[in-house]
Amino acid sequence: MKNNLSIVLLLGIALSTTSCATIFTGTRDKITFNSSPEGAKVMHKGEEKCVTPCTAPISRSLSKQIVTIEKEGFQPQEIKLDKNFNAVTLLNILFGGAIGVGIDAATGSLTKYSAKKYDVELEVKQQ
Repeated sequence: MKNNLSIVLLLGIALSTTSCATIFTGTRDKITFNSSPEGAKVMHKGEEKCVTPCTAPISRSLSKQIVTIEKEGFQPQEIKLDKNFNAVTLLNILFGGAIGVGIDAATGSLTKYSAKKYDVELEVKQQ
């Protein structure tokens, strides 16, 4: 009987302290970028992620996320990544995992990127 109580207690603690959205959906989303013309750099937080056409893992965050598409001879174009609430977070709320919700918030997993593909038409730089 004591053994079963210990198992139930440990299971309850584990469930209330997990970060469901972080565990189940990760902390990044794969997003596809296309540009016309092709061969543009995809920059996120000052780091080159890939060269178009490409798919890159972009870290989630609660703050506004901007990706810049740039190619020599063309105007750089900024894209604000669209995001929405990650419904998996509700598991933490339902099971009382305040610590888990905090972890999801810290990792950005409370949200996920809603658009998984962006097409950008670059304009020639005026001289």
